[in-house]
Amino acid sequence: MTANASFVSPTADAKVAHMVSQLDAGGIVSRILQVNGWALALTVLLMLVAYDQIMYIWQKGSITGPAWKAPFIGPFLESVKPDFRKYHAKWLSGPLSCVSVFHKFVVLASTRDMARKVLNSPTYVKPCVVDAAHKLLRPTNWVFLDGKAHVDYRKGLNGLFTRQALEKYLPGQEEVYNEYFARFLQISKDNNGEPVPFMPEFREVMCAVSCRTFVGHYLPKSALKKISDDYYLITAALELVNFPIILPFTKSWYGKKAADMVLDEFSKCAAKSKVRMAAGGEKECILDFWVASMIESENYRKKVASGVKMDDYEKPSMLIRDFSDFEISMTIFTFLFASQDATSSAATWLFQIMADRPEFLEKVREENLAIRNGDRNAPVTLDQFEQMPWTRAVVKETLRYRPPVIMIPYLVKKDFPITDSYTIPKGSMVCPSTYLALHDPEAYADPDSFVPERWITGNADQQVKNWLVFGTGTHYCLGQTYAQANLMLMIGKASMMLDWKHKITPKSEEIKVFATIFPMVR
Repeated sequence: MTANASFVSPTADAKVAHMVSQLDAGGIVSRILQVNGWALALTVLLMLVAYDQIMYIWQKGSITGPAWKAPFIGPFLESVKPDFRKYHAKWLSGPLSCVSVFHKFVVLASTRDMARKVLNSPTYVKPCVVDAAHKLLRPTNWVFLDGKAHVDYRKGLNGLFTRQALEKYLPGQEEVYNEYFARFLQISKDNNGEPVPFMPEFREVMCAVSCRTFVGHYLPKSALKKISDDYYLITAALELVNFPIILPFTKSWYGKKAADMVLDEFSKCAAKSKVRMAAGGEKECILDFWVASMIESENYRKKVASGVKMDDYEKPSMLIRDFSDFEISMTIFTFLFASQDATSSAATWLFQIMADRPEFLEKVREENLAIRNGDRNAPVTLDQFEQMPWTRAVVKETLRYRPPVIMIPYLVKKDFPITDSYTIPKGSMVCPSTYLALHDPEAYADPDSFVPERWITGNADQQVKNWLVFGTGTHYCLGQTYAQANLMLMIGKASMMLDWKHKITPKSEEIKVFATIFPMVR
């Protein structure tokens, strides 16, 4: 080892310093980083694609589904323009099948028993619709509540759909149908009797009758027209299945703006109802019945708190808390959300089916005129509905033959062992289908034909396990009696006030999916 060696910086040497000065250090580093940056980005992308595929394959397990998925988006583009035939093929492929769209793994429960198992398993699942629905309805909406919170909230709404309450809604519904059916005649007259696409008219009349039932005369006609026109945007927003964010000027964005408008209008209605009910006004709509129940509950609590002795019969049948105008608005919006597309679908099919099968339309017409003693303007009661077997039968058969809601999305709260060999992973969506149960040949003979007689002389009413039109379990549809009575009223009044024809096309019996199902136009 040299003891007195000297150490000099290389740049102290003039030649070395000149060589160093010729180097573009920043350029070299940037080129290295540029190459490595792209390589790193590509590597990360490939890893994410691989992870996406591996997770899909792992979640898929033994059930039916594509062997691989389009990276990240899955069959998202198909969901933007859904094809009923593909849905049907998927249901027929097995009791359980799957897809993966964006960040969500989705299991389809196709058979009656699989669908019922999901619908009757609140421990494992809760309603979720699609991602956009939380943003439209608001995440705090009661329909997204779970367990006891949902049950308690629901109990407070049961009184809005009692027989007594439904009877009160009928005059307002008849008034709306009288107005719109006169308008239907004028539309045909203005078009010289030539065929006119009527699905938009059916959507508007069903929106009008729903709003009249839910919020009565509190909603101005201008606001009703706005809601009816813009509700289409809310439905369209649901087509972006599991799209994670709302981008400006997309369907979700326009749908959110429309939903905000509806919530604002219903909040105003709630405030008006509170004033009117506090003054002792007569109850005419669902909003009135609910607000009156709040006032009754609050008055009872005040009397008890002040020490007034109250007899048991003075206690309201359901004690509920006071709800804010916006909370009421959110709830009323869920009623419209549940009814608008479903009843629009049913109305469209009913009019088409009756036009194509005039022998059934004539039976409905005769039955409705007879129950009103020949006076087509005479009001009808719920008791009289029970004396109209043909009107009931065509409504029930339409709901079976062309069920408006073909799938009901649920979120899996924890790993769900749905069969002995397959567990749906936590965080997935599971969608029980109603269609195969309602077209099961063991329950309904000749299920792909429209046969209303099965509800009169057949045993269709006994197939309660297959009747999934309104769901089952803790989240079954609150308004199922109302919905069927409303459709009976609609087609009964139409049969007496109108005569109509349907221009049949090669696609008339084909199904278009737009949240619910409608006939193909062309």
